[in-house]
Amino acid sequence: MSDPLVIDEAHTLPAAELSWTAVRSGGPGGQNVNKVASKVELRFDLGHTRALDLETRTRLAAIAGTRVDSEGILLVRSQKTRDQLKNLEDARAKLRELVVRAL
Repeated sequence: MSDPLVIDEAHTLPAAELSWTAVRSGGPGGQNVNKVASKVELRFDLGHTRALDLETRTRLAAIAGTRVDSEGILLVRSQKTRDQLKNLEDARAKLRELVVRAL
């Protein structure tokens, strides 16, 4: 589970609708690349959220495109750094940006 994600004064995505996992990052990275799970996958339950109205959810699904699966889960990935927590912050920022665009 993750912390709630504050979008603006009127919108916050509840922690119960957010989850994340760390996975091994691909590509070059030295000896630790196959040992350290620094890539982050952040999931938001767009299909069942009550934090956003129907119009905003529809716009967000259109903006997110293929990042939304058939069950309505929006997946945001980050492997910007080799640090798991920084990647989580980056993924949360990406999700926040998507929601702001949809609003």
